[in-house]
Amino acid sequence: MLSGIKRFVNDNSDDIILVAVVVLISLISFAAGYIVSKQQDREPLRFEQTSSVDEVKTSSSPSFL
Repeated sequence: MLSGIKRFVNDNSDDIILVAVVVLISLISFAAGYIVSKQQDREPLRFEQTSSVDEVKTSSSPSFL
């Protein structure tokens, strides 16, 4: 029984490695997609204007406009 398994693994080692690599790549791709999906579920950033452009120009604080 054990010698039969050894012979099968030795005869098909290239195919076994190929299947293992394909499975690992598939799992990594799924995990990456899951992580990206979780990041996209976040609430988007909102930028609100608190003062008009005229108020910024007339204020005493430095302006970057």
